[in-house]
Amino acid sequence: MIAAGEPAAMFETIVVATDGSDSVSRAVTVALDVAARFDATVHALSVIDADASDADNRRAELNAHAENALAAVESETDQPVVTTVREGEPAAEITAYAEEVGADLVTTGTRGRHGENRFLLGSVAERVVRLCPVPVLTVRQLAAIEGDTAVDAA
Repeated sequence: MIAAGEPAAMFETIVVATDGSDSVSRAVTVALDVAARFDATVHALSVIDADASDADNRRAELNAHAENALAAVESETDQPVVTTVREGEPAAEITAYAEEVGADLVTTGTRGRHGENRFLLGSVAERVVRLCPVPVLTVRQLAAIEGDTAVDAA
């Protein structure tokens, strides 16, 4: 119960989906900032795409990459972070996890396509926005990454 005059916590549980890529690093920063402002619990989730992990040797490599991505989130804050690795279709797993932990917000990165590419459908972030019953905050990268010449203005 909230005492009179005390503001309600807008966010108590925040899920940040990470694959360890440069395009998600800003989303991690934003999620951690929001969590700090609202004293929210942070859940960092990395999903190994089931289609990419068919071979056992590839699965171990992808699991190690996911664990490194989660360690990077933990290294960005002094607050405790609940870390989870899942395997499956990324958007479905992110959505299911958010529901399971009672998340108030899901944060994910997006590349922020420009020009003709902005009409391409099928990104994980877009599918999460469409599937997830929890509010989703998509965070665009600010600088060109991986050869993308489009640079977003702040």
